[in-house]
Amino acid sequence: MIQAQAPNVQAEPYSYNGTHSFLLEYIFKCKNGEITIGHELMTQLDMLIEHFNNPEIKIDFEDGHKRIKFIETKCKHFEAPFAGKPFILELFQKAFVEAIYIFQIYDDEINRWIRLHQDVLFLVARKNGKTPLISAICLAEFFCGEIGTRILCSSNDYEQADLMFQAINSMREESKSLSKVTRSNIKGIFFGNPKKPKKTGKFSYKNKGQIKKISAKTGAKEGKNIRVGAVDEVHELKDNTSIMPIRQAVSTQDEPLYIELTTEGVINEGYLDERLREARKVLNGELDRPRWLIWLYTQDSEREVWKNEDMWVKSNPGLGVIKKRSFLKKMVEESKTSKSMRVFVMSKDFNIKQNNATAWLTTEDIKNEDTFNLEEFRNCFGIGGVDLSKTGDLTSARVILMRSGDPKKYIVQMYFIPESKIKNLSVADKKLFKEWIQDGYLTVSPGNENDFSLVTAWFVKLYKEYGIRVFKTGYDKWSAVYWRKEMEEYGFDTERVAQDWSLSEPMKLVEADLKSNLIVYNNNPIDKWCFENTALNFNSKMDMMPKKVQGQDNKKIDGAVTTIIAYKIYSDNRSEFMQLVGR
Repeated sequence: MIQAQAPNVQAEPYSYNGTHSFLLEYIFKCKNGEITIGHELMTQLDMLIEHFNNPEIKIDFEDGHKRIKFIETKCKHFEAPFAGKPFILELFQKAFVEAIYIFQIYDDEINRWIRLHQDVLFLVARKNGKTPLISAICLAEFFCGEIGTRILCSSNDYEQADLMFQAINSMREESKSLSKVTRSNIKGIFFGNPKKPKKTGKFSYKNKGQIKKISAKTGAKEGKNIRVGAVDEVHELKDNTSIMPIRQAVSTQDEPLYIELTTEGVINEGYLDERLREARKVLNGELDRPRWLIWLYTQDSEREVWKNEDMWVKSNPGLGVIKKRSFLKKMVEESKTSKSMRVFVMSKDFNIKQNNATAWLTTEDIKNEDTFNLEEFRNCFGIGGVDLSKTGDLTSARVILMRSGDPKKYIVQMYFIPESKIKNLSVADKKLFKEWIQDGYLTVSPGNENDFSLVTAWFVKLYKEYGIRVFKTGYDKWSAVYWRKEMEEYGFDTERVAQDWSLSEPMKLVEADLKSNLIVYNNNPIDKWCFENTALNFNSKMDMMPKKVQGQDNKKIDGAVTTIIAYKIYSDNRSEFMQLVGR
């Protein structure tokens, strides 16, 4: 347990100079085991308790407690199941707010005391209220901060940035006292109410403070003079190109506040990886960054996740109050049997880094030595899937066939590659590809690019030789206009399937069917190779899509992609297709 040795700390361990400190209370309860946290957060708390003894650091609770009071009295939740209820902060949230604001150092350049922590990294598992909390802090800063405070919400994509902005705006709208002195439009949130305008003062049009949103894909970020920058889900950022303009934009302020909030991710050597490496050097005493508040809710090992659910709170401080324990139990149970679920749960629910080199499927998942003869499916209907490659790359085409009363999906497939591509392969790959060509798994297009008419010819051949009629074919390349027209001239119905998060559900179904041995792909070696090469990409909504393993562009995933595309067409048209199968 912490010994309160600072001269100004009172006998009551949660008090400093007669003021109750939520941070001290949190530290003491973590130290005596009443609250369970991980080693990394404990290290930061140990560093913070030393500030109470440091004569060069002044402790001033006014700004922190003012913002805590603002959040609890002015802000209301806007989403179920807490919609309309006051935003009453948990102890860990109050301690976090205090840690940002109460420590001050004297700045000789501007000749006054200023906030110590100007850079904040907040890592916590999903569904623990991180976005609402930071949104509430931003809104509190907007109202409690100085006149002209400009705040910028950012993220990797516009939708995620909008989540924080909408959280701020919804809290503003829920409060009559806040909404009557502000206004919002598509450009942002501003002071001044057009219906009841004030001529002067903080809540008038003369206050040029504003809250806006941008994404990593938004241009013209340089030149913005902001006081508060908050970047959500930084784990999705590949580098610091979208971060640096925001950090530079706050540099002109005497007391800027730059906050990064996130869960762990799966991007290899991305921005968060580098940021966490630096953060851990600070915690280990290898790097001096006194202005940086590093607040990490992390597990001490993956083993404790599986062995002791009492340890889950280390990465989930809101467990049981904000985040349902039953929900997390369900996620953990599902992750025991699903590789994709495990990757997601470990990174998003426990902040345990998952390498995006992690394969989507295991060897056992892929293994299926069942075979079939196309004669068995003479005059049947099928679902098509095509991945039309870039110039000089692999192209894949396949048809899913089914039988009435049989849950299995039987796949006939063909791959295509330009002749020039074979010449540029490594010795090992060249040998492999030549074997596939010889065995009839791979068709070679003359020259430097794939001839998509050979893909059309393959579908036509299935019909002419076996009477297999393809009900509908999904394809991913929007620019393949002539191929689509050619297919339609032969009477094939085609439908573009974007390679985006809409592939999530069919991808999950492919995984489940492979694990259940319900996909019979005739033991095709290229299919097997593509499945083995496929890695996972996730977003914050738990959607997934296939991707290449980072740094291994020579490993192809086209066969996995076309399987998922075909499954997307199957899922969207299942009722009509099964009627055709049952004829």
